[in-house]
Amino acid sequence: MRFLIRVMVGALTCLIFAGQAAAWKVGNGTTSATINGTKLTIYTYHPKYCSNPSLLFVFHGLNRTATSYRDDARPLADRNCLVVMAPLFDLERFPSWSYQRGGIVHDGIIQPRDRWTVWYVKGLVDWARKREGLPNAPYYLFGHSAGAQFTSRVAAFALADARRLVVANPSTYVLPSLAEAVAYGLGCVNSGCVYTTDQATQELKAYLALPLTIYLGEEDTGDTDLNESEAAMRQGATRLDRGKFTFELAEAVANANNWQLNWRLIILPGVGHSARDMLLSDQAGNAFDLK
Repeated sequence: MRFLIRVMVGALTCLIFAGQAAAWKVGNGTTSATINGTKLTIYTYHPKYCSNPSLLFVFHGLNRTATSYRDDARPLADRNCLVVMAPLFDLERFPSWSYQRGGIVHDGIIQPRDRWTVWYVKGLVDWARKREGLPNAPYYLFGHSAGAQFTSRVAAFALADARRLVVANPSTYVLPSLAEAVAYGLGCVNSGCVYTTDQATQELKAYLALPLTIYLGEEDTGDTDLNESEAAMRQGATRLDRGKFTFELAEAVANANNWQLNWRLIILPGVGHSARDMLLSDQAGNAFDLK
């Protein structure tokens, strides 16, 4: 009986490994996934096969160059056994209100919750885990510029259970504030509120408890493609200023309420508005709590 059990367990292990190996093709790849009824192109990278891999989702900037973001993440993936997934959010279907600001508010009107683009992340994680045969794989989120604006909204409104969320050089953030209206804060807009007062307080507390890194280039002080709306300018004059302001506000709110703060701030000297420089920096591993 014990011999039979060992044989069955061994056969099951082989089947699981075979299923995972079938999905594991070293190097770059391209596939597609239907998330929330929408078909997305996903650019992938698998490092040399390693045990206990994690998933890294990389969200592109304004120019929608998902392939270059995937490629720039490869050295980090090689060092840390990460499978890279870089979804393409095309401009035609995902304009700025839908991508950068998470699909939560459009023309001052709060959108139905089930249509928020921030929920695509959960669908992507579920799809990737199934595809890779890794049902419990930890995952990380990285967004730069427009993708960082999206990642900030995912953090604030979808409360992703990522191992760490890295928000790099965005033009705007979701401020840890109940006074600033969504999608630049957690407060109400003219058309109504996303949360009741009690819910908003709890969401703010949970937002600050997330493992989130604000990752900035010290020389990211230009105004090219900078959001200059009134809400954005309240966060600061430059991307660097806005990142510092958001982090300092998070510290102040957490301290005032005696709440846990799991955010960190990393500023790279000599780096401007470059996803490549952010990902290839020696500090990238620190931003993710990796090597």
